[in-house]
Amino acid sequence: MTTFSVVNLPVDNWIKGFMGMGLAFFIGSTFTLAKTTRDLHESKKLTSRIDEGKVENLVFQDDPLTLK
Repeated sequence: MTTFSVVNLPVDNWIKGFMGMGLAFFIGSTFTLAKTTRDLHESKKLTSRIDEGKVENLVFQDDPLTLK
């Protein structure tokens, strides 16, 4: 939709090219931001799962209700 608008602007071709390059960089930045946000979320999720596993391991090792 935006590409269609840039192509049909009543301006010179160099201005259309400049706006098209800006649009291309904008789309690339959007994908990069989305990927970075997803990676950060996944790393926090993995860290919390590792911490949860460590806590469960400690609880099962030092359970006072088990007979030894």
